[in-house]
Amino acid sequence: MIEHSSDTHCNEQILKEYKDAVDISSIVSKTDSKGVITFVNKKFCDISGYCAQELIGNPHSIVRHPDMPSEAFKEMWETIQSKKPWSGKVKNKKKNGEAYYVNTVINPIIDCDGNIIEYIGIRTDVTELETIKEQLVKDLNLSNENFYEAYRSAQAYQNAIDQSNILSRTDINGNITYVNQQFCDISGYTKDELIGQSHSIIKHLDSLKAKRLYKELWQTISSKKTWKGQFENISKDGKIYYVDSTIVPILDKDENIVEYLAIRRDVTNIVTFHQELENTQKEIINKMSEIVESRSKETGSHVKRVSEYSKELALLADLSEEDVNLLYAASPMHDIGKVGIPDSILLKPGPLDEDEWVIMKNHSKTGYDILKNSNRPILRAAAIVSYTHHEKWDGSGYPNALKNEEIHIFGRISAIADVFDALGSDRTYKKAWELEKIIDFFKEEKAKHFDPILTDIFLQNIDKMILIRDRYKD
Repeated sequence: MIEHSSDTHCNEQILKEYKDAVDISSIVSKTDSKGVITFVNKKFCDISGYCAQELIGNPHSIVRHPDMPSEAFKEMWETIQSKKPWSGKVKNKKKNGEAYYVNTVINPIIDCDGNIIEYIGIRTDVTELETIKEQLVKDLNLSNENFYEAYRSAQAYQNAIDQSNILSRTDINGNITYVNQQFCDISGYTKDELIGQSHSIIKHLDSLKAKRLYKELWQTISSKKTWKGQFENISKDGKIYYVDSTIVPILDKDENIVEYLAIRRDVTNIVTFHQELENTQKEIINKMSEIVESRSKETGSHVKRVSEYSKELALLADLSEEDVNLLYAASPMHDIGKVGIPDSILLKPGPLDEDEWVIMKNHSKTGYDILKNSNRPILRAAAIVSYTHHEKWDGSGYPNALKNEEIHIFGRISAIADVFDALGSDRTYKKAWELEKIIDFFKEEKAKHFDPILTDIFLQNIDKMILIRDRYKD
């Protein structure tokens, strides 16, 4: 009798330990034979958001999610009422309305007479996995049946991307961890030479432009955003090539960056073609400008100097690279409208009379009318320069008496460049001025003829302008 009592006590202890283990590791509830909750453990309360008092006495429909079809619960009840355990995945709803998923096993508890006295449900939380799966289904329109086909398609897409693009991956410090064969082919380096290096191994220029580009790139991708832009790179054998690049930060489940994926496309032929086209345009513009200047007995060096002064001043004034290049290419055509001025006026050795001066001033609008309808950015910029480089800061200029910042920045810069070179050069009607006299003139005309800020910048950097003047002497 004592031995039997001891065995019973031992068995009860083992059962208690099993119960405690289940209670700690699983989400547990019990119901009576009608499905009314009689017990929930802490994990059930934690995941559902309800306290035990809110759950006990209610059916499990209190946490039922509307997405769950009623047929699933009908099949569950038919199973457990036939004294068989039921298992399945259930989507439930928390007290705050959020969804959660549980793998569920419901066992009917049967007494000695074979009657069901209660049901016990044991669950494990699979919310994270199911949420990912649900999002995948939503994003890719997948089902269990077509997942394998989609996976095969994804592999095919990956292979196509790998074959048709230049790919690399880097760690969070920017060190290369992977390159495909296309990357090796265009760069001239082997995979062994690239892995572990930064992309600076193929960086062509360490210019201000390049520094700004890479700074912008890192700021973008470090903030978990995709960056798109164009790189000028150099291969192992010294050849320059250009790539359009998309750099994507890859995030883990906690939204931390784990690596960067770079997808590039070789656009060297396109960039080279456009460069040749622009160079041809610039050459034509310079030749046309030289023809105009030669009519007025001025040299081709005048338009070159004006172009160089304008570029330098635009850089010092912190214009964008695009605007600097546009002005540099367009400024030689500042006097293109002089093609419409008669030789008798254009070549007159002395001062112009009032009527002649009216005709001469027309060259600004003539140049504008010639160029304004062009589809080429350089020629449109040249139209602006022609139209505005004789306007004055105080509104006393021509042809439209514009004042202050009504005058386009291209016109304000070109005005300083043109006058500086004109005063320092011999013309049919005057001799070149001394540098000191020119500087005094600019100081006097600051905020009258010329933009005051640009004038200060120009005079503060006069040494740079003198170097340009001496480099392109007549």
